[in-house]
Amino acid sequence: MYSSTYSFTKATLLTTTLLLCVFSANAEIYKWVDKYGNTQFTDNPPIDKKTEQVEVKINTYSAVSIKPLVERLGKKDKVVMYTATWCGICKQAKKHFIKNNIPYVTYDVEHNRVGKIDFKLLRGRSVPIIIIGNKRMNGFTASRFDELYKKYKEKQEKNQSI
Repeated sequence: MYSSTYSFTKATLLTTTLLLCVFSANAEIYKWVDKYGNTQFTDNPPIDKKTEQVEVKINTYSAVSIKPLVERLGKKDKVVMYTATWCGICKQAKKHFIKNNIPYVTYDVEHNRVGKIDFKLLRGRSVPIIIIGNKRMNGFTASRFDELYKKYKEKQEKNQSI
């Protein structure tokens, strides 16, 4: 019985301490000018200076917006493929691109710095990852790629005619 009372008291004490910390963390920010004319911001106002309380707005982001990789890399006119040297499907895709005169660029996700970074940003789990304009294709089948590439080319032609 002693240990359960002790655990309850310990939990109550911990909860109370945490609540006090939360309420005391609500700090104010003060703005004041030092003797050199420089504006200073502190959470403790100086006693001998005129201060002004500053209202602080907190900016938070739930996600970071990243420019589409194709635009960032300057490859808008090319298909971008993230690949690995051992990937047989990637080799099939490259052969398909060459056979059909499709301009492309590849980035190795194991040996190329840009490939590694982009693969991580894309949350890649397997290769190939193929970027066609602003569309992403995981894996490769010629029929699915041709469908996406045809739509991409039609959209490009439509934008050029406007």
